[in-house]
Amino acid sequence: MKTNLDYARRLLCALQVDLRDTLIAARAKGGKSFAKIAAVTAADTIYQVDKISEAAIFAWFEKHWPRPWPVELVMEGVEDGETVTFPRGTPVAQTIFKCILDPIDGTRNLMYDKRSAWALAALAPQRGAQTHLGDIVVAAMTELPTSKQWRGDQLSAVRGRGVVAELHDLRTGRRQSLPLRPSKAKNFEHGFASIARFFPEGKALLATLEEELWKKLGVLGKNGGQLVFDDQYLSTGGQIYELVIGHDRMLGDLRPPAYAKLKLGSASLCCHPYDICTALILQEAGGIVEAPDGKPLRTRLDTTSPVAWMGYANPTLARTVRPVLRRLIRKHLGA
Repeated sequence: MKTNLDYARRLLCALQVDLRDTLIAARAKGGKSFAKIAAVTAADTIYQVDKISEAAIFAWFEKHWPRPWPVELVMEGVEDGETVTFPRGTPVAQTIFKCILDPIDGTRNLMYDKRSAWALAALAPQRGAQTHLGDIVVAAMTELPTSKQWRGDQLSAVRGRGVVAELHDLRTGRRQSLPLRPSKAKNFEHGFASIARFFPEGKALLATLEEELWKKLGVLGKNGGQLVFDDQYLSTGGQIYELVIGHDRMLGDLRPPAYAKLKLGSASLCCHPYDICTALILQEAGGIVEAPDGKPLRTRLDTTSPVAWMGYANPTLARTVRPVLRRLIRKHLGA
């Protein structure tokens, strides 16, 4: 079997549909157990809902992943140094793909039935420890809906071939095309844009930087103020979706340099490569995802490296923010 990247895309989509349906069925049987703490790793707190998803993913790969495409899995819940390959037991040196996954990005949203989470997955040609975010050639993200939703969205992409977007009717199984409309706005007035401040750690520092950003961009206080709207979607995949679908104009995550400035150490939760592995989808839709200094994301595909990133709905907004943000990061974060 040759490496057919569109077939690989469809495989990741099928994996995520299986995972979504498994979680919906588990919730119907008694989802209150979702919020129990199952483990604490170097990367994150693992809840019971995460353990359910991990088992479903391993079972799916055992049954469905093409044996001629040996793959290494890098996944939240699998510690760095632990090797998981399919077919099982394949030496990493003999795999042709590295697959990075976040089974549930936005666990805290989902386990309290508060807001959709997302299943994230991406593939890169295997280059061993040197494989990084910029090597990703296939990505897929599937909505993990709350109990009251009848609809779940799925987005996927192959590098250079655009985005496939579908709306799934969870009641009937029917699918239809989903229009993607990243914002074409040239400014931030009367739109959503924000820097991630999900947790108490570093919140004041990040808010100070963001407030000064809007001041420098001439938005703060203009025409009575309140012209930029804030939405803290506790899911990196969810943030990418908001940019792709046209809800937000800019989103970013500066927690790694903020935590370093405050000397908070590795215990503070931040974005990891599996959280931002579907950046390719926004890029294929015409948006921008990059490091805060404007360089491409090149973090290696592991489960512990912190990732700071910025996402923009279009290149004009990116060009507007970049120089100002660089100066403010140096001033406030020393990075």
